Amino acid sequence: MSLVQPIEQVVVVPTEPPKVNDFSIKIGTVNGSGSQTSNLTLLRALFKMGIPVSGKNIFPSNIQGLPTWYTIRVSKDGFSAPREEYEIAVAMNPETFDQDLAGLVTGGAFFYGDHIDKVISREDVIAYPIPAQRLARQSGAPPQLRNYIANMAYVGVLAQMLGIELDKIRQALNYHFEGNEKPVNLNFGVVEAAADWARENLEKRDLYRVETMDATGGCILTDGNTAAGLGAIYGGVQLVSWYPITPATPLAETLIEYLPKLRKDPVTGKSTYIVLQVEDELAAIGMTIGAGWAGLRAMTTTSGPGISLMAEFAGLAYYAEVPVVIWDVQRVGPSTGLPTRTQQGDIMVTRFLGQGDTEHVLLFPGSVNECFEFGWRAFDVAERLQTPIFVLSDLDLGMNQWMGAPFEYPDQPMDRGKILWEEDLEKWVGEWGRYQDMDGDGIPYRTVMGNRHPKAAYFARGTGHDERANYSEEPEVWVRTGERLKRKFETARGLLPQPVVEVNEHAQVGIITLGSNYSAVEEARHLLAGEGIPASYLRVRAVPFARTVSEFIARHERVYVVENNRDGQLHQLLILETPGLATRLKSICRSDGLPLSAQWIADTILAQEM
Repeated sequence: MSLVQPIEQVVVVPTEPPKVNDFSIKIGTVNGSGSQTSNLTLLRALFKMGIPVSGKNIFPSNIQGLPTWYTIRVSKDGFSAPREEYEIAVAMNPETFDQDLAGLVTGGAFFYGDHIDKVISREDVIAYPIPAQRLARQSGAPPQLRNYIANMAYVGVLAQMLGIELDKIRQALNYHFEGNEKPVNLNFGVVEAAADWARENLEKRDLYRVETMDATGGCILTDGNTAAGLGAIYGGVQLVSWYPITPATPLAETLIEYLPKLRKDPVTGKSTYIVLQVEDELAAIGMTIGAGWAGLRAMTTTSGPGISLMAEFAGLAYYAEVPVVIWDVQRVGPSTGLPTRTQQGDIMVTRFLGQGDTEHVLLFPGSVNECFEFGWRAFDVAERLQTPIFVLSDLDLGMNQWMGAPFEYPDQPMDRGKILWEEDLEKWVGEWGRYQDMDGDGIPYRTVMGNRHPKAAYFARGTGHDERANYSEEPEVWVRTGERLKRKFETARGLLPQPVVEVNEHAQVGIITLGSNYSAVEEARHLLAGEGIPASYLRVRAVPFARTVSEFIARHERVYVVENNRDGQLHQLLILETPGLATRLKSICRSDGLPLSAQWIADTILAQEM
């Protein structure tokens, strides 16, 4: 018998047409209760029905016991950004029961665990109980597993009430448990029992349901960390040095999982890589720089606090011109901040990380496919430019599930940059200098470990040096070196991934954004168009900016810079690089730990346009 005490509800059966494949589900549970398996099962089952979906996990930094939420966006139009409202709520946590109920739209469906002793205080929603604990007891699961298995009850009830196909549920469980029949059968047994119970005991009174589509054919569902790890493997990574930190740890774990399967010498059976979990972030970046100097494709993974610790070493790699790749999966700062929330707050610190006149190349993947692409491309750029490359993902992109196209193997050979081997030095005219600009692009030639030519050696240093790596404190030498480094970064503009640009010839308004904001901005443009405001679009994919960026700003009267941080850091960089166009730029930024929504972006722009 339900412990929840409903008020006198007079809910009329809806006469409106059903709302099919266009709603959001918010599931409130307790962290550490095993709900992630249930949530991913729902997400994958909907995806297997051909319905575009995206999932967002909001979880606490504590390991167990605090509230956690999972939202599923079901969108027949393929929109994947989170929405401000939700039409279906699942309340399995007494602590958040009232909050989950309060946020539901009028006419929404409220599913709740009937063991929760609370009052349903709204007459304008449709409430459905779920006998989760009873079904868990009847499942035959051992007592220590019943709290985990109980969450499968809401999967079964939602499947029955929304029309999710049970065979797709089973396929999703089979994928999750990698074909292990025992956990698949145990979990699916609860799903079936819950669906049967709902069929016999619940009357469908809300508007929301799903129907099979064909909008996910040829697509995959994955997270950005997995994509980045696989991209790095296909980019030839040879050394990974890392220290655990949320939300970057899963990227390193992906490498640990897949490298043994994909990177063994077919003749000797020996591994062609090394992964080192080291004592801290200083060791991680230090070992990465040492490997990059020696000629290995080397990378590290971290987040904001780790970036802070890497400052001095990053300056060394910049000035000594050592190619390394640093993946920064951003979270909310400053300090420890909100470790399990998302933000794009590391733009300025990574751009200028290091004392003195230091600047770095930044890459901004905006999708799981670009995480894969930048996973391998970052090594090419690092070795071509001989400099650290910071790839700035974020928790939303890195740890949440996104739809994308299947990953494509790089269709080009690795770009090792200007490396000289024995035969090259034999043909070299004159004396080779490690830091000499021979081609006018600011990029010198280098040698790496293994080159046995007597002229290959040079003294690597982070102190003042001339073109031949000799120690120097001469002012003119220092100026010359600084100007050459600046020239190299001008060369980088044409080598880096170019912006994604969509120009509306009738638009006076432009929107510039970066990274995982793309899905919200695309939908916001759709909403703005409905209000009679067409907007052009540019997504930055790298810094230094391509010249396309200044051209885009120049052709629009107002350009809104949309980003997920408090201070508008991308906006600041754009002003630094295009001061003559600064008055056209307007900052639209927010940082509350959550991904940006399309409605917030559209409303914020409308408030300034109307």
